[in-house]
Amino acid sequence: MSRFTRLVHRVDSNQRTIVAALRAVGATVESLGGKGVPDLLVGFLGRNYLLEVKARKKRLNVHQEKWHVGWGGQVAIVRTIADALEAIGIERE
Repeated sequence: MSRFTRLVHRVDSNQRTIVAALRAVGATVESLGGKGVPDLLVGFLGRNYLLEVKARKKRLNVHQEKWHVGWGGQVAIVRTIADALEAIGIERE
């Protein structure tokens, strides 16, 4: 692999629907991804949120665990649309 080859960031199967739901409520969403870095940066009502999207029973990998432990701020693991909305302060009934 050459030094110019980009590593492909794998996206969990539920990420697209979660992003669409966040945007539907007026949030701005930027895909981050990287070695351990959470998947999404979400802006909503003047606040920023970091979201790690995981499908069903998937767990954090070693790089993600290390990043989460070392991060001094907020990061939420979300698996569903409801999880994502709750992480940004929207409670659904």
